[in-house]
Parts: sequence; structure tokens; C-alpha cells
Amino acid sequence: MNQPNRENIEAPASAAAVPSGSARYARQIRFTPVGENGQQQLAGSRAAVVGMGALGSVIAQHLVRSGTGYVRLIDRDIIEWSNLQRQVLYTEQDVVALLPKAQAAAAHLQAINSTVIVEPVVADLTAANADELLAGVDVIIDGSDNFSVRYLINDYSVKHNIPWIYGGAVGASGMTMTIVPGETPCYRCLFNEPPPPGTTDTCETAGVISPIVDIIGSVQAAEAIKLLSGNEQALHRTLFQVDLWNHAWMPVSVASAKRSDCLCCGEQQFDFLDEQLSEPAAASLCGRQSVQITPNQPSSLNLDELSVRLKPVGAVTSNRYLLRIALSEGLTFILFGDGRAIVQGTDELIKARSIYSEILGI
Repeated sequence: MNQPNRENIEAPASAAAVPSGSARYARQIRFTPVGENGQQQLAGSRAAVVGMGALGSVIAQHLVRSGTGYVRLIDRDIIEWSNLQRQVLYTEQDVVALLPKAQAAAAHLQAINSTVIVEPVVADLTAANADELLAGVDVIIDGSDNFSVRYLINDYSVKHNIPWIYGGAVGASGMTMTIVPGETPCYRCLFNEPPPPGTTDTCETAGVISPIVDIIGSVQAAEAIKLLSGNEQALHRTLFQVDLWNHAWMPVSVASAKRSDCLCCGEQQFDFLDEQLSEPAAASLCGRQSVQITPNQPSSLNLDELSVRLKPVGAVTSNRYLLRIALSEGLTFILFGDGRAIVQGTDELIKARSIYSEILGI
């Protein structure tokens, strides 16, 4: 297993260099539900943000500004030009420098609040390293862009009794839900299995506007602040959905959705923590500057339907066996009917997996 990159973890600055906590957080402390006691609890708490793209940028910034004592940032990717439209922590200089998102985010966040410990981890979250990356935190917050990671987080959360906060945004719509093991339904109570590859919209296929990211990420951050400041009773406890373009706000009650036959929280069956099942396998094809992605379970994809859905991603050609998409930067994405894919033009496994996730949403 590749070891996560944990360089540049900075300790808090000296008390003489920054204002005291009561001065920095004065307006937050004046908010009665937080108060001095809640602020102290925040300062002693630990959070993990999984995915430092659009949602993660919003979430992490609120956590750090609010005085959460320790924030771990987990992300496998680097910053690209197309990220800047909605990933609010990053700058053009970060793109030019080819910085990993976790490292760039940590640097910006430490500049915002040097009294918080921010730990950047440049790594894939997988079943193999979940114990290392998610252990020891009080809440896990989802900033990811694929279903595989969300089901893995849900399994880990339920197994280890750690609350987690799901969030997703695409187009002008988004949703979020807070899962408290033993109290609320878990993610699999509502969504028993991941959707088939390519059947859901992604930012690659449907685009996204930045305001919906701010709203969903802010709701997630607010839920985390409630949990970490000792205000669990204030959690919204719904599947909160927003369609910002049509100004629709719909909190859906999930109080009765907890299922005794749920494979995860009911049967305690943690399929996505199985290293053989959790993540599509990636392998570099020798001498071809290509990476093959193989899903853990074969699919039976409708390539005709997918060729229409994926037209916004790039020029699509297809036949009865496969479809081919010409991507930017000289990359080509070839998808087969069983869900297997080849990413041509790179031999970087992480980059290829990211492309697969962005296009198919898994």
C-alpha cells in the first residue's frame, strides 16, 4: 500500500502571534447554542474531510474558521484549471505549481487559522487504508465525488460508531444527510446498492454551478459544528435536497427509514470494507501509456444510452462493443460493455481512476 503523504503538518502558532480564542471566536461564542462550552468542545475535536474538491473546500474552510481543533484532509488528486470555477480554496498559482489538493488546501487553511492543526493526506481512501485514515476522528464529512467512497465511509462509520455527513451536488441541485450510527438510518438504508455505472449525472456530464456547492457544503459544515460543539439535538435529521435553479428546498423526513434488514447497520455486513470489493482495480498497461480500470463486479451497460449521456464530456464514437471519448490533454477514455475501461494517454493510476469516477460517477 502506498503510504499517505503527511508532509508539512504545522503546529499551532504561539499564543503571542495570534489573538486569544475568545477574541477570534467572539461572534461564534455569542451565538447561544455554541457559547464558551461549545467552543471548547470544538477546540478539542477532530474531523476528517474526504475529498478536497468543491464540497471539501467549503466544508474544510468552515471547520477551520470555526476553530475545530484538528482537521484531516484526504484527497488523491491535483488541482486543474477546471476546478477553479467552484473549488474555492485554490488559486491559479496552485494549478501552475501542480499541487495536490490536500497540500494546497492545508497551506491556505493554515494561513486562515494557524491555531488549528491541519493534516494533509495525499492518498486514495480505500478499504486497505480506511483504518489508518479515518481512525481517531469524531466525525467524517463527505466531500467525495463517487459512490464507492461513500459506501466505504458508511460501512466504516457504522462499524466504528463514528457519525458521518453525506453530501453531493451536480448541476444546480444537491442533497445532504447526517448519519449517526445507532440513531439514524444509514446510507444503505436509503440507497441499498450503488447505481450502475453511467446512470447518474456527474459534474462531467451535467456540469455544476458553484452556488449549489456552497449551500450543500455549508449545510454539511453546520451539521459537523453542531455535532462537535455538543449540539447533536439540533441536527436536521432529514435527507435535505435543494434545487437552486428552481428555488426548491425539500427536507425529506427519514425518521422511519431505518431498516432492520439493512445489510450494513441491520445485518452488520460491511461489504465495502472488503478490499476485493471496494474499489475498481487499476493497472498500467506495459509500454502503452494506458491504464485499465476493472470494476469489482462486471456490469452490463447500455452503450447506446451512455453514448448519448456522455456527449457533453467529449466527442463520442461507439459500436456494439465499446464507446470512445476524446478528452482534453490528449487523453482518450474507452469504455466496454462490462464496465471495464482503458484511459489512454497516461500511466498514472490515480489520474485514471479519477477520470473513471468523474465520468461514470462511481
